[in-house]
Amino acid sequence: MGVMALTISVLAERLDLLHEFLEMESPWPTFMRQDPIGALYYNAPTLTRFAEHILVCQDDEGRIVAKAYSIPFRCESDELPDDGWDGAIRRGVRTSLDGGVPNTVAALEIVIAPFMQGHGLSGQIVEALRDNAKRHGYRELVVPVRPNGKKDAREPMSSYAFRTRDDGLPVDPWLRVHVRAGGRIDRLAPRAMVIPGTLAEWRDWTNLPFDQSGPVEVPQALTLVHCDVDNGTAVYIEPNVWVRHRTGA
Repeated sequence: MGVMALTISVLAERLDLLHEFLEMESPWPTFMRQDPIGALYYNAPTLTRFAEHILVCQDDEGRIVAKAYSIPFRCESDELPDDGWDGAIRRGVRTSLDGGVPNTVAALEIVIAPFMQGHGLSGQIVEALRDNAKRHGYRELVVPVRPNGKKDAREPMSSYAFRTRDDGLPVDPWLRVHVRAGGRIDRLAPRAMVIPGTLAEWRDWTNLPFDQSGPVEVPQALTLVHCDVDNGTAVYIEPNVWVRHRTGA
């Protein structure tokens, strides 16, 4: 299929579409929507606060067919943080509330409507996020990428993330999108997302029994969930992969 041209705006310019934007279906499994740090960002007041860094993507009929989230934050080191996605949100919200000066911007998520997948939109949207970062004067866009092509929860991310095909590109499709768009794989974010819950909550989120202590394989999880029956809790610690995109600013 050919690449479809999109009309891409920052949410700040299209707040009239905020309700439709928020109503767009999430592709994530239920357990992935329980990250407590994510709740700091994914609400209408906070999204409005960062609306200059959120993209609304419309087709030629004006329908929202994709959206992309990013957040500026202050990184106190040249090395990107171990806490990846969670850390970018936490630092971004704190920087904004404290009146601090951010020095980089992180892309958090790209959502494409199911009926639009396969039209080559991902690379186009990554480039739009990078261009928006440049427009705001940032030298790079950093991305805690979730390599969702990883199917074996028992395989370390350290081996999967850096595996390549014969053409030298990553085996993971989402990392491949970023590399094709000019990104450079930097390092792992070993605790990019931490999702804790009671066993009752995990049962509700996954329809799995969670009745034995130890590692539990959960569909669409990139690594194992650790179940502690004695204490009635389970926790998922997901590694991601930091990718850097130079903006040319």
